[in-house]
Amino acid sequence: MSGMDFIKKLLDGAAVEWKALGEVGELVRGNGLPKADFTESGIPVIHYGQIYTYYGLSTTSTKSFVSPETAEKLKKINKGDVAITNTSENLEDVGKAVVYLGERQAVTGGHATIFKPSEIILGKYFAYLTQAVTFSEQKRKYSKGTKVIDVSASDMAKILIPIPCPEDPKKSLKIQTEIVRILDAFTELSAELSAELSAELSARKKKYNYYRDLLLSFPKDGSYV
Repeated sequence: MSGMDFIKKLLDGAAVEWKALGEVGELVRGNGLPKADFTESGIPVIHYGQIYTYYGLSTTSTKSFVSPETAEKLKKINKGDVAITNTSENLEDVGKAVVYLGERQAVTGGHATIFKPSEIILGKYFAYLTQAVTFSEQKRKYSKGTKVIDVSASDMAKILIPIPCPEDPKKSLKIQTEIVRILDAFTELSAELSAELSAELSARKKKYNYYRDLLLSFPKDGSYV
């Protein structure tokens, strides 16, 4: 079955409507948070720079923390919310997203926007959409700056995303859940293959180093054994 046939079967005749991100959830721009505010423990915090350097597509815990006093001043992230980068030195890292699945409420600071999904969209479905070509093309249109690239929360809200079967929220969420399940499986398979290839390359490199050293280890007295 081709990819297009599979998608058609999954949608099963359901209409797909492209909606502005601001129509299917609330976007809240973060504020403040220098790294000097990080603490060893406390309230979970997602720093915008960690979204494209540390986290994958979703996380149940955070790398960093802040004090309760600092957290009071920051924007809150609840379970199921999506933290998105607004700023980076390159366009690729702008619009990167991580779904927060932790039980404890977290916070975030400046250069990040929190997407709070409505009842017609799954946070993880949206996070996968941020990796699609159509999302990249649109964020390019709204990007500003040269050395530092920024896409504001208000412009992010204008980006159009596909919502399957919007007239039937239950069916829409069912389709989105299945899409996420399939993409999760592909992501897991890709990670396994990468790990296997990495192990194979490491083994080959060790073998190469062994034979290289063997070939280049000449006896000091000039004799061969």
